Amino acid sequence: MSGDERSVTVAGIDCGTNSIRLKIARVDAHGMHDIVPRVLRVIRLGQDVDKTHRFADEALERAYDAAREFAAILAGYQVDGLRFVATSATRDAANRDDFENGIERILGVRPEVIPGTEEADLSFLGATSVVPRDDLAAPFLVVDLGGGSTELVMGGDGVSSPDTQVQAAFSMNIGSVRMTERHLHTDPPTQDEIDAAIADIDEHIDEAFATVPAGRTRTIIGVSGTVTTMTALALGLKEYDHRAVDGVRMSCADAYAVDDRFLRMSREDRRAYKTIHPGRIDVVGGGALIWSRVLAKVSQAAETEHGETIDSYVASEHGLLDGIVLDYGRRLLARKA
Repeated sequence: MSGDERSVTVAGIDCGTNSIRLKIARVDAHGMHDIVPRVLRVIRLGQDVDKTHRFADEALERAYDAAREFAAILAGYQVDGLRFVATSATRDAANRDDFENGIERILGVRPEVIPGTEEADLSFLGATSVVPRDDLAAPFLVVDLGGGSTELVMGGDGVSSPDTQVQAAFSMNIGSVRMTERHLHTDPPTQDEIDAAIADIDEHIDEAFATVPAGRTRTIIGVSGTVTTMTALALGLKEYDHRAVDGVRMSCADAYAVDDRFLRMSREDRRAYKTIHPGRIDVVGGGALIWSRVLAKVSQAAETEHGETIDSYVASEHGLLDGIVLDYGRRLLARKA
């Protein structure tokens, strides 16, 4: 780095319905350079929120334990700023003030409960900031499949508008935790439960497609733990390896097969797969079902729109958390200008 080149060191925390993540990076005019790439803890903050509309006491304690761990990590670095972003579960919880106050006491910053539209924009920024866009056909549809919500974000075509520019976005109120708690009660789930979940998912996707022109999609980029976990399983990995998953192109046919297999598998049988994080064992089937339905319906829309089915997707380790850090770093740099 040249002596006059400005940079900032920032930390971002992404607190979702199922997991919480920390990233520390240096941001300059050339982009983002990892210092602590990612620390992930599964806290299930959204436990029963879909039903009670409140955070459970034990879920709050899990969140606070993770926050204390993150505070200890942050103490080892000199950061110019920390942004804590909370998403779907926190938007829905009546006692969110308790959560926000507790986090502020531990970390010194108050969580920002962002709307689904901003979550979508940041996920798109994170995914497209690292993907090798020269090798992929635009427009990109970024799918961020979380525990409580799933964002669909469409970018430009690279001709009339930049492929990194968001053209349309929609946040669906469906996710791996929410679908599991709402529909998949039996272990393994019954066909009636699966059918009810599919009807629910499809209704949300159809609503999203009224806003997001999914038929224009040329490349699907899937981000989040569900997508990367199911991709790792489709690759046949015995243990999760982010280097093998990040950026890989996976056929939709392989995705449908592995998604359906693990959806219909008992939790005890899933537990034998070290590829699946223990905190996802009980909800990964619900996430897999959402992922299969999104892939199928986007492909159908694309075939109707421009006569070509989409038979593959790109899995990415980069999404909302990367977008939080990169966006925050750029804003801090702009203030220093």
